[in-house]
Amino acid sequence: MITEDTLQQIIQRFEFIEAQMSEGLGDIAKLAKEYSDLRPVVEEVRAYQTLLRDISDAEAMMDDPHMRELAAEELPMLRAALPKAEHDLQLTLLPKDEADARPAILEIRPGTGGDEAALFAADLIRMYQRYVEAQGWVFDVIEHQTTELGGVKEFVAHIKGEGVFAKLKFESGVHRVQRVPSTESGGRIHTSAATVAVLPEAEDVDIHIDPSEIRIDTMRASGAGGQHVNTTDSAVRITHLPTGLIVVSAEKSQHRNREIAMQVLKTRLYDLERARVDGERSANRKSQVGSGDRSERIRTYNYPQGRMTDHRIGLTLYRLEQILQGDLDEMIEALTAEAQAALLAEMNG
Repeated sequence: MITEDTLQQIIQRFEFIEAQMSEGLGDIAKLAKEYSDLRPVVEEVRAYQTLLRDISDAEAMMDDPHMRELAAEELPMLRAALPKAEHDLQLTLLPKDEADARPAILEIRPGTGGDEAALFAADLIRMYQRYVEAQGWVFDVIEHQTTELGGVKEFVAHIKGEGVFAKLKFESGVHRVQRVPSTESGGRIHTSAATVAVLPEAEDVDIHIDPSEIRIDTMRASGAGGQHVNTTDSAVRITHLPTGLIVVSAEKSQHRNREIAMQVLKTRLYDLERARVDGERSANRKSQVGSGDRSERIRTYNYPQGRMTDHRIGLTLYRLEQILQGDLDEMIEALTAEAQAALLAEMNG
Protein backbone atom coordinates (compact mmCIF):
# COMPACT_ATOMS: atom_id res chain seq x y z
CA MET A 1 0.00 0.00 0.00
CA ILE A 2 1.05 3.64 -0.47
CA THR A 3 3.22 5.01 2.35
CA GLU A 4 1.95 7.62 4.78
CA ASP A 5 4.77 9.97 3.67
CA THR A 6 3.48 9.84 0.07
CA LEU A 7 -0.07 10.58 1.21
CA GLN A 8 1.13 13.55 3.28
CA GLN A 9 3.09 14.91 0.31
CA ILE A 10 -0.09 14.83 -1.79
CA ILE A 11 -2.05 16.73 0.87
CA GLN A 12 0.76 19.28 1.34
CA ARG A 13 0.91 19.92 -2.41
CA PHE A 14 -2.88 20.37 -2.53
CA GLU A 15 -2.83 22.82 0.41
CA PHE A 16 0.07 24.75 -1.18
CA ILE A 17 -1.87 25.14 -4.45
CA GLU A 18 -4.97 26.18 -2.50
CA ALA A 19 -2.97 28.89 -0.69
CA GLN A 20 -1.36 30.13 -3.93
CA MET A 21 -4.76 30.44 -5.61
CA SER A 22 -6.37 32.25 -2.65
CA GLU A 23 -3.54 34.81 -2.75
CA GLY A 24 -3.68 35.16 -6.54
CA LEU A 25 -0.11 33.99 -7.02
CA GLY A 26 1.40 32.00 -9.89
CA ASP A 27 -0.24 30.82 -13.11
CA ILE A 28 -3.88 30.63 -11.98
CA ALA A 29 -5.07 28.55 -14.95
CA LYS A 30 -2.29 25.99 -14.44
CA LEU A 31 -2.83 25.89 -10.68
CA ALA A 32 -6.59 25.51 -11.13
CA LYS A 33 -6.05 22.51 -13.40
CA GLU A 34 -3.73 20.81 -10.90
CA TYR A 35 -6.10 21.69 -8.05
CA SER A 36 -9.01 20.13 -9.93
CA ASP A 37 -6.97 16.97 -10.64
CA LEU A 38 -5.77 16.64 -7.06
CA ARG A 39 -9.04 17.34 -5.29
CA PRO A 40 -10.64 13.86 -5.74
CA VAL A 41 -7.30 12.26 -4.78
CA VAL A 42 -7.09 14.29 -1.58
CA GLU A 43 -10.69 13.46 -0.72
CA GLU A 44 -9.86 9.73 -0.96
CA VAL A 45 -6.63 10.20 1.02
CA ARG A 46 -8.47 11.99 3.83
CA ALA A 47 -11.26 9.40 3.88
CA TYR A 48 -8.65 6.62 4.09
CA GLN A 49 -6.73 8.39 6.87
CA THR A 50 -9.96 8.98 8.81
CA LEU A 51 -10.81 5.28 8.58
CA LEU A 52 -7.34 4.30 9.85
CA ARG A 53 -7.73 6.69 12.81
CA ASP A 54 -11.19 5.28 13.57
CA ILE A 55 -9.78 1.75 13.57
CA SER A 56 -6.91 2.81 15.84
CA ASP A 57 -9.32 4.56 18.23
CA ALA A 58 -11.64 1.55 18.33
CA GLU A 59 -8.69 -0.77 19.07
CA ALA A 60 -7.63 1.51 21.93
CA MET A 61 -11.22 1.51 23.27
CA MET A 62 -11.04 -2.28 23.60
CA ASP A 63 -8.81 -1.72 26.66
CA ASP A 64 -11.49 0.41 28.33
CA PRO A 65 -14.09 -1.76 30.14
CA HIS A 66 -16.73 0.96 29.69
CA MET A 67 -16.15 1.26 25.94
CA ARG A 68 -15.25 -2.31 25.04
CA GLU A 69 -18.76 -3.36 24.02
CA LEU A 70 -19.18 -0.39 21.66
CA ALA A 71 -15.69 -0.90 20.21
CA ALA A 72 -16.31 -4.62 19.70
CA GLU A 73 -19.40 -3.70 17.67
CA GLU A 74 -17.70 -1.01 15.55
CA LEU A 75 -14.30 -2.59 14.94
CA PRO A 76 -15.39 -5.41 12.56
CA MET A 77 -17.32 -2.95 10.38
CA LEU A 78 -14.40 -0.53 10.26
CA ARG A 79 -11.93 -3.27 9.37
CA ALA A 80 -14.30 -4.64 6.73
CA ALA A 81 -14.37 -1.19 5.08
CA LEU A 82 -10.58 -0.99 4.84
CA PRO A 83 -9.97 -3.09 1.66
CA LYS A 84 -12.46 -0.99 -0.35
CA ALA A 85 -10.95 2.26 0.95
CA GLU A 86 -7.47 1.06 -0.05
CA HIS A 87 -8.73 0.02 -3.50
CA ASP A 88 -10.52 3.35 -4.08
CA LEU A 89 -7.41 5.25 -3.01
CA GLN A 90 -5.17 3.23 -5.33
CA LEU A 91 -7.55 3.90 -8.23
CA THR A 92 -7.27 7.67 -7.72
CA LEU A 93 -3.48 7.38 -7.62
CA LEU A 94 -3.21 5.49 -10.91
CA PRO A 95 -1.21 7.35 -13.58
CA LYS A 96 -3.60 9.46 -15.61
CA ASP A 97 -3.75 9.52 -19.39
CA GLU A 98 -3.50 13.25 -20.02
CA ALA A 99 -5.65 12.79 -23.13
CA ASP A 100 -8.63 11.37 -21.20
CA ALA A 101 -10.36 14.73 -20.76
CA ARG A 102 -9.99 15.70 -24.43
CA PRO A 103 -12.53 15.71 -27.26
CA ALA A 104 -11.99 12.98 -29.86
CA ILE A 105 -12.01 12.29 -33.57
CA LEU A 106 -14.07 9.22 -34.48
CA GLU A 107 -13.21 7.46 -37.76
CA ILE A 108 -15.22 4.52 -39.15
CA ARG A 109 -14.47 2.62 -42.36
CA PRO A 110 -15.82 -0.65 -43.82
CA GLY A 111 -13.51 -3.65 -43.77
CA THR A 112 -14.01 -7.06 -45.34
CA GLY A 113 -17.51 -7.82 -46.57
CA GLY A 114 -18.28 -5.45 -49.44
CA ASP A 115 -21.71 -3.78 -49.33
CA GLU A 116 -22.62 -5.53 -46.09
CA ALA A 117 -19.49 -4.11 -44.39
CA ALA A 118 -20.47 -0.62 -45.57
CA LEU A 119 -23.99 -1.08 -44.16
CA PHE A 120 -22.57 -2.31 -40.85
CA ALA A 121 -20.30 0.76 -40.71
CA ALA A 122 -23.46 2.88 -41.00
CA ASP A 123 -25.01 0.92 -38.09
CA LEU A 124 -21.94 1.64 -35.94
CA ILE A 125 -22.19 5.36 -36.75
CA ARG A 126 -25.81 5.41 -35.53
CA MET A 127 -24.81 3.47 -32.40
CA TYR A 128 -22.09 5.95 -31.47
CA GLN A 129 -24.21 8.98 -32.37
CA ARG A 130 -26.96 7.81 -30.01
CA TYR A 131 -24.44 7.16 -27.25
CA VAL A 132 -22.96 10.64 -27.73
CA GLU A 133 -26.43 12.22 -27.58
CA ALA A 134 -27.24 10.30 -24.38
CA GLN A 135 -24.02 11.65 -22.82
CA GLY A 136 -24.98 15.22 -23.72
CA TRP A 137 -21.92 15.60 -25.95
CA VAL A 138 -21.71 17.28 -29.37
CA PHE A 139 -21.36 15.13 -32.53
CA ASP A 140 -20.05 17.09 -35.54
CA VAL A 141 -19.69 15.23 -38.83
CA ILE A 142 -16.49 16.11 -40.74
CA GLU A 143 -16.50 13.56 -43.57
CA HIS A 144 -19.34 11.24 -44.64
CA GLN A 145 -19.02 9.32 -47.91
CA THR A 146 -21.92 6.94 -48.58
CA THR A 147 -22.65 4.09 -50.99
CA GLU A 148 -25.71 3.77 -53.24
CA LEU A 149 -27.22 1.19 -50.83
CA GLY A 150 -26.95 3.56 -47.86
CA GLY A 151 -23.72 2.15 -46.51
CA VAL A 152 -20.61 4.12 -45.62
CA LYS A 153 -17.30 4.36 -47.49
CA GLU A 154 -15.67 6.66 -44.96
CA PHE A 155 -16.86 8.55 -41.91
CA VAL A 156 -15.10 11.06 -39.65
CA ALA A 157 -16.71 12.98 -36.77
CA HIS A 158 -15.55 15.36 -34.05
CA ILE A 159 -16.99 14.58 -30.59
CA LYS A 160 -16.87 17.32 -27.96
CA GLY A 161 -17.77 17.00 -24.30
CA GLU A 162 -16.51 16.15 -20.82
CA GLY A 163 -14.13 13.17 -20.75
CA VAL A 164 -14.93 12.01 -24.29
CA PHE A 165 -11.67 10.18 -24.98
CA ALA A 166 -11.69 8.45 -21.57
CA LYS A 167 -15.05 6.86 -22.41
CA LEU A 168 -14.43 6.02 -26.07
CA LYS A 169 -10.72 5.14 -26.24
CA PHE A 170 -11.30 1.39 -25.97
CA GLU A 171 -13.53 1.38 -29.09
CA SER A 172 -10.60 1.40 -31.51
CA GLY A 173 -10.19 -1.83 -33.46
CA VAL A 174 -12.02 -4.19 -35.81
CA HIS A 175 -15.74 -4.66 -35.12
CA ARG A 176 -17.19 -7.83 -36.67
CA VAL A 177 -20.85 -8.51 -37.49
CA GLN A 178 -22.54 -11.87 -38.09
CA ARG A 179 -26.00 -11.63 -39.68
CA VAL A 180 -28.11 -12.42 -42.73
CA PRO A 181 -27.66 -9.51 -45.19
CA SER A 182 -30.82 -7.96 -46.66
CA THR A 183 -29.42 -8.86 -50.10
CA GLU A 184 -29.04 -12.56 -49.16
CA SER A 185 -31.94 -14.61 -50.56
CA GLY A 186 -30.77 -17.95 -49.15
CA GLY A 187 -30.87 -16.87 -45.51
CA ARG A 188 -27.18 -17.59 -44.94
CA ILE A 189 -25.29 -15.78 -42.19
CA HIS A 190 -22.44 -13.63 -43.45
CA THR A 191 -19.50 -12.24 -41.52
CA SER A 192 -18.20 -8.77 -42.32
CA ALA A 193 -16.30 -6.08 -40.48
CA ALA A 194 -15.68 -2.38 -40.00
CA THR A 195 -12.75 -0.54 -38.46
CA VAL A 196 -13.21 2.06 -35.73
CA ALA A 197 -10.52 4.53 -34.64
CA VAL A 198 -10.93 6.97 -31.75
CA LEU A 199 -8.18 9.60 -31.57
CA PRO A 200 -7.72 12.19 -28.81
CA GLU A 201 -7.91 15.68 -30.31
CA ALA A 202 -4.53 17.35 -30.59
CA GLU A 203 -3.91 20.75 -29.06
CA ASP A 204 -1.73 23.35 -30.75
CA VAL A 205 1.09 22.75 -28.24
CA ASP A 206 1.18 19.02 -29.07
CA ILE A 207 2.04 19.11 -32.75
CA HIS A 208 3.80 21.66 -34.93
CA ILE A 209 3.36 21.16 -38.67
CA ASP A 210 5.97 22.68 -40.96
CA PRO A 211 4.11 24.33 -43.90
CA SER A 212 6.77 22.94 -46.24
CA GLU A 213 5.77 19.40 -45.24
CA ILE A 214 2.17 19.60 -46.44
CA ARG A 215 0.43 19.89 -49.79
CA ILE A 216 -3.04 21.46 -49.92
CA ASP A 217 -5.35 20.71 -52.86
CA THR A 218 -8.86 22.03 -53.45
CA MET A 219 -11.48 20.04 -55.30
CA ARG A 220 -15.19 19.90 -55.96
CA ALA A 221 -17.22 18.61 -53.02
CA SER A 222 -19.56 15.73 -53.78
CA GLY A 223 -22.25 13.94 -51.79
CA ALA A 224 -23.78 10.49 -51.79
CA GLY A 225 -23.61 8.66 -55.10
CA GLY A 226 -21.46 11.40 -56.60
CA GLN A 227 -24.16 14.11 -56.40
CA HIS A 228 -22.58 17.57 -56.28
CA VAL A 229 -23.20 19.47 -53.08
CA ASN A 230 -22.23 22.74 -54.75
CA THR A 231 -20.48 23.95 -57.86
CA THR A 232 -17.46 25.57 -56.22
CA ASP A 233 -14.11 23.93 -55.58
CA SER A 234 -14.53 24.13 -51.80
CA ALA A 235 -13.39 20.70 -50.58
CA VAL A 236 -9.87 20.62 -49.19
CA ARG A 237 -7.39 17.73 -49.21
CA ILE A 238 -4.21 18.02 -47.16
CA THR A 239 -1.34 15.57 -47.66
CA HIS A 240 1.35 15.31 -44.99
CA LEU A 241 4.41 14.48 -47.06
CA PRO A 242 6.66 12.85 -44.40
CA THR A 243 4.01 10.33 -43.32
CA GLY A 244 1.75 10.14 -46.38
CA LEU A 245 -1.32 10.91 -44.25
CA ILE A 246 -4.20 12.37 -46.29
CA VAL A 247 -7.10 14.33 -44.77
CA VAL A 248 -10.17 15.58 -46.63
CA SER A 249 -12.85 18.03 -45.48
CA ALA A 250 -15.81 18.86 -47.72
CA GLU A 251 -18.01 21.47 -46.04
CA LYS A 252 -19.23 24.46 -48.06
CA SER A 253 -16.67 26.92 -46.72
CA GLN A 254 -13.17 26.38 -48.09
CA HIS A 255 -11.67 28.39 -45.20
CA ARG A 256 -13.52 26.22 -42.67
CA ASN A 257 -12.42 23.10 -44.53
CA ARG A 258 -8.77 24.10 -44.16
CA GLU A 259 -9.26 24.54 -40.40
CA ILE A 260 -11.02 21.19 -40.03
CA ALA A 261 -8.54 19.28 -42.17
CA MET A 262 -5.55 20.77 -40.31
CA GLN A 263 -7.11 19.86 -36.95
CA VAL A 264 -7.74 16.27 -38.07
CA LEU A 265 -4.20 16.03 -39.45
CA LYS A 266 -2.73 17.28 -36.15
CA THR A 267 -4.87 14.76 -34.28
CA ARG A 268 -3.66 11.86 -36.46
CA LEU A 269 -0.03 12.93 -36.06
CA TYR A 270 -0.53 13.26 -32.29
CA ASP A 271 -2.03 9.76 -32.26
CA LEU A 272 1.01 8.40 -34.13
CA GLU A 273 3.31 10.00 -31.55
CA ARG A 274 1.26 8.58 -28.65
CA ALA A 275 1.39 5.13 -30.26
CA ARG A 276 5.18 5.39 -30.61
CA VAL A 277 5.63 6.39 -26.96
CA ASP A 278 3.19 3.71 -25.76
CA GLY A 279 5.01 1.14 -27.87
CA GLU A 280 8.34 1.98 -26.25
CA ARG A 281 6.76 1.95 -22.79
CA SER A 282 5.04 -1.40 -23.25
CA ALA A 283 7.74 -3.17 -25.26
CA ASN A 284 8.71 -5.34 -22.31
CA ARG A 285 5.26 -6.07 -20.90
CA LYS A 286 2.11 -7.83 -21.94
CA SER A 287 -0.35 -5.95 -24.13
CA GLN A 288 -3.36 -4.61 -22.24
CA VAL A 289 -6.87 -3.43 -23.02
CA GLY A 290 -6.78 -0.55 -25.48
CA SER A 291 -3.43 -1.46 -26.99
CA GLY A 292 -4.29 0.75 -29.94
CA ASP A 293 -3.73 -2.00 -32.51
CA ARG A 294 -6.53 -1.20 -34.95
CA SER A 295 -6.05 -4.44 -36.84
CA GLU A 296 -7.10 -6.32 -33.71
CA ARG A 297 -10.58 -7.88 -33.77
CA ILE A 298 -12.08 -6.53 -30.58
CA ARG A 299 -15.82 -7.24 -30.78
CA THR A 300 -18.45 -9.39 -32.48
CA TYR A 301 -22.10 -8.41 -32.97
CA ASN A 302 -24.10 -11.61 -33.56
CA TYR A 303 -27.62 -10.83 -34.79
CA PRO A 304 -29.14 -14.37 -34.82
CA GLN A 305 -28.23 -14.86 -31.14
CA GLY A 306 -28.83 -11.24 -30.15
CA ARG A 307 -25.43 -11.00 -28.48
CA MET A 308 -22.36 -8.80 -28.39
CA THR A 309 -19.01 -10.23 -27.31
CA ASP A 310 -15.94 -8.15 -26.48
CA HIS A 311 -13.03 -10.53 -27.06
CA ARG A 312 -10.45 -8.57 -25.05
CA ILE A 313 -12.20 -9.05 -21.71
CA GLY A 314 -14.44 -12.02 -22.54
CA LEU A 315 -17.64 -10.05 -21.93
CA THR A 316 -20.82 -11.29 -23.63
CA LEU A 317 -24.10 -9.37 -23.39
CA TYR A 318 -27.37 -10.75 -24.76
CA ARG A 319 -29.00 -7.42 -25.53
CA LEU A 320 -27.68 -6.54 -28.93
CA GLU A 321 -30.64 -4.35 -29.90
CA GLN A 322 -30.16 -2.00 -26.94
CA ILE A 323 -26.40 -1.81 -27.58
CA LEU A 324 -26.96 -0.84 -31.21
CA GLN A 325 -29.33 1.86 -29.92
CA GLY A 326 -26.36 3.38 -28.08
CA ASP A 327 -26.63 1.69 -24.68
CA LEU A 328 -22.87 1.23 -24.25
CA ASP A 329 -22.46 2.09 -20.56
CA GLU A 330 -22.11 -1.46 -19.20
CA MET A 331 -19.54 -2.39 -21.83
CA ILE A 332 -17.51 0.82 -21.45
CA GLU A 333 -17.51 0.51 -17.64
CA ALA A 334 -16.31 -3.11 -17.88
CA LEU A 335 -13.48 -2.16 -20.25
CA THR A 336 -12.45 0.74 -18.00
CA ALA A 337 -12.47 -1.50 -14.92
CA GLU A 338 -10.32 -4.10 -16.70
CA ALA A 339 -7.80 -1.45 -17.74
CA GLN A 340 -7.68 -0.10 -14.17
CA ALA A 341 -7.18 -3.60 -12.78
CA ALA A 342 -4.25 -4.15 -15.15
CA LEU A 343 -2.67 -0.85 -14.04
CA LEU A 344 -3.22 -1.72 -10.36
CA ALA A 345 -1.57 -5.09 -10.86
CA GLU A 346 1.39 -3.37 -12.53
CA MET A 347 1.62 -0.73 -9.79
CA ASN A 348 1.57 -3.38 -7.03
CA GLY A 349 3.63 -5.93 -8.95
